[in-house]
Amino acid sequence: MEMPKNGAVTPARRPRGRPRAFHDRSEQNTIRSLDRALQVLAELARLEGATLTGLAGSLGEAPATVYRILITMQAHGMVEANEATQTWHIGPTAFRIGSVFLRRTSLIERARPVLRGLMEETGETANLGIESDGAVLFVSQVETHASIRAFFPPGTRSPLHASGIGKVLLADASEDRIARVLAGGLTRYTDQTITDEEALLADLAAIRARGFSIDNEERTEGMRCIAAPIRNAHGETIAGISVSGPASRVRPERVAELARPVVEAATTVSVALGARITPPHAG
Repeated sequence: MEMPKNGAVTPARRPRGRPRAFHDRSEQNTIRSLDRALQVLAELARLEGATLTGLAGSLGEAPATVYRILITMQAHGMVEANEATQTWHIGPTAFRIGSVFLRRTSLIERARPVLRGLMEETGETANLGIESDGAVLFVSQVETHASIRAFFPPGTRSPLHASGIGKVLLADASEDRIARVLAGGLTRYTDQTITDEEALLADLAAIRARGFSIDNEERTEGMRCIAAPIRNAHGETIAGISVSGPASRVRPERVAELARPVVEAATTVSVALGARITPPHAG
C-alpha cells in the first residue's frame, strides 16, 4: 500500500502490462472458449485420432460444439481431418509447436549430467551454448569447485569468432553464414582475438579437422576454453560443449588432455539426440 501526503491509503500500483486480476486463476478470469478448445486438443492427442462422434462422447460435449472447435483449429493447422476414415488427428502446427519445446528441453536435460561429469573429470567449469541472434548464448553451466574459475551464467552471450563454442558453431556453418559473420567485422577483445579473416578461416578449417576448438584468451585475457560440437539426428551442429578456466591451469600443454573428455562429452550428448557419429581423435 502507498501512503500519500494527505494520509489517505491508496492501493499500490500494479506492474504495467498486467491486468488487475493477473493472479486470479478463477473460472471467471479464464477464456472459456479457449479452455474448451484446449481440452478438445488434449483429448484428441490422448485418443491418437477420433471420429467427431467419438471425440464428442469422450468429452461429454455436443458434436456441433466440438465440430466448430475442430474447424477453427483446422484453419490454423492444429488439427486435420482424414476424409476417407472420417477421423480427426493432431495437425502439423501442433507438432511444430511441440517440437520447439522438445528441442529446448531435450538438449538441456540430456546435457546436464554430461556437463556435471565433464566438470568432475577435468576440474574445470563445463558450459553448454547455442547460437542465438548471431552470438553464443550460454544455456547451462556446471561450475568447478576451484576458487579461481570461469563463470558464464545462463543467458550470457559471447561473440562467435572469439569463443570456443562460437568457433565450433561457426566451423560447421555454411559458407554463406561464415561470409555474413566476416562481413559484420571481427571485433578485437584481447591481443589474442583473431581479427584477420584469413586467419579465422584457417582456424575454422583446423577445428573441422581435429574436432574441437581452442579459445586462447581470445575473449577474456587470462582465460582459455576448449569446445566441441553437439550434433542432432541430421548431423547438424546445434550446440557446443566446453570447459573453461584460467590460463594458469588450462595450459597449452594440457590442451590434448582436456580436449579428449570434451569431445567425448559432446559425442555422448549428440548420440543421445539421435546423431550417428564417432569421436575424432583429440590430439
